[in-house]
Amino acid sequence: MPTRSTYDYAVIRVVPRVERGEFMNAGIILSCAAKGYLVARIELDEALLAAMAPGADLEPIRAALATLPAVCAGGEAAGTIGKLSVRERFHWLVAPRSTSVQTSPVHTGRCTDLDAALEHLLKQMVRR
Repeated sequence: MPTRSTYDYAVIRVVPRVERGEFMNAGIILSCAAKGYLVARIELDEALLAAMAPGADLEPIRAALATLPAVCAGGEAAGTIGKLSVRERFHWLVAPRSTSVQTSPVHTGRCTDLDAALEHLLKQMVRR
């Protein structure tokens, strides 16, 4: 029987106008420290973002979102943060921010397949 792993995840949110507090879900960060697993998957619906915030500058949002998978992967490409442990990088990624890219509160789950859990969360929380 496959062993179940406990994981933590947060939904990545784009908040185009921080002062309004409106957001759209744009991805998932999933972490399982016991398995050394830390992955962020981004699926930004640019049409929805344009409808939600006409005239929003997409380039800084795209750039901020692109850093998340790099930090998850760690190593030199992620800079100083990339040298931290999986758990430390996860906590850095989900720390509260008042920028156009934020995360939800952290939630916990259990599964036998972390990639399948990530895919399930994307279907439930991000995709329309």
